[in-house]
Amino acid sequence: MSKSIFVRVGLALIVLSLAGFGGWMFSLPSATAAKEAPPVPQEETAAMLTALKPAVRERPLVAIIGINDATETTDYLMPTGILRRADVADVVMLATGPGPVQLYPALNVEPDATIAQFDAALPDGADYVIVPAMSRDDDPAALAWLKSQAEKGARIIGICAGAKVVGAAGLLDDKRATTHWYYLVEMLKRSPTIEYVPDRRMVSDGSVTTTTGITASMPMMLTLIEAIAGRAKAEAVANDLGLAKWNARHASGAFKLTRPFATTVLANRMAFWNREEFGIRLEPGMDEVSLALVADAWSRTYRSSAATFAVAPDAVETRNGIRVIPDQSGRNWPEDRQVPTFSDRKPAEALDRALEAITARYGKSTTSVVAMQLEYPRQETVR
Repeated sequence: MSKSIFVRVGLALIVLSLAGFGGWMFSLPSATAAKEAPPVPQEETAAMLTALKPAVRERPLVAIIGINDATETTDYLMPTGILRRADVADVVMLATGPGPVQLYPALNVEPDATIAQFDAALPDGADYVIVPAMSRDDDPAALAWLKSQAEKGARIIGICAGAKVVGAAGLLDDKRATTHWYYLVEMLKRSPTIEYVPDRRMVSDGSVTTTTGITASMPMMLTLIEAIAGRAKAEAVANDLGLAKWNARHASGAFKLTRPFATTVLANRMAFWNREEFGIRLEPGMDEVSLALVADAWSRTYRSSAATFAVAPDAVETRNGIRVIPDQSGRNWPEDRQVPTFSDRKPAEALDRALEAITARYGKSTTSVVAMQLEYPRQETVR
């Protein structure tokens, strides 16, 4: 697996264009299927909640694993921020090795512990292990640890392309699953016994759950909260996030590689002289979910990237205890090159505002590219 869709798609399209395969682009569909997400039967929802209920501890322990050199930003931070604000479980952010976790496409954070430290302190393992997308699927330490946690009885939740990591660990063999639209073919090629389930943002089979693209971690965490602490608690957290509803509904046909997507990525990538870097000011107590979503979105335009800055080089602690290391310190960022995280808005609204700002700067086609990478169903009333 490459660093991210951001790099992988862009480079692939440039290579194809320079190699004279421009006709390939015209073979792509001109639009995604205009399809409404089908309803999810109530019994299917109930079965997922049952599968996700904690089996051992009254207050569950959730471990979120990342590799140090590149773990997907929102996959790693959003589950942590949402579960900690719910306060229904103990949540630890882990890394395969010592030192910070460089997230992709933006942000750098200090984990709570390494997997070795976690194992030494908690030999019985976690109740839940959340697996984000990573820069590669074959990290030996990550795969061995996932297998050991599964053997100890942990429920495994693969977020986005983290499903490929779960599959590489052999934990999806002969199971029903989903993943980010761009990596679906690759996942099924590497793990051919997986039964792909379309039109679902999350799929549970036994002790393993997988989701579609990046923004699916929000309804996934709300579903987990409901399984642990009940519907009322999940609704309270959803309101805090700015979500009126959440469920497993998903229109898979709305997410695929299209001609407009490919041409926009190629045009933005080729215009390297117009690339911009925007600064995000780190403030103690800021909302980490909004921070992750905004930084992720601005770093997926193929025209811009997001970096963080603070007065001092020390890590800045967010609302729910995530320690973010600033990319730059000791100087202010130019005002015209700063982007807000919309501290006066709820996280779901902050993402919408960021996408509106991207549209104003780069146009609707670039915003569509960002939303497609995030697998964000902007046209649906249910996020």
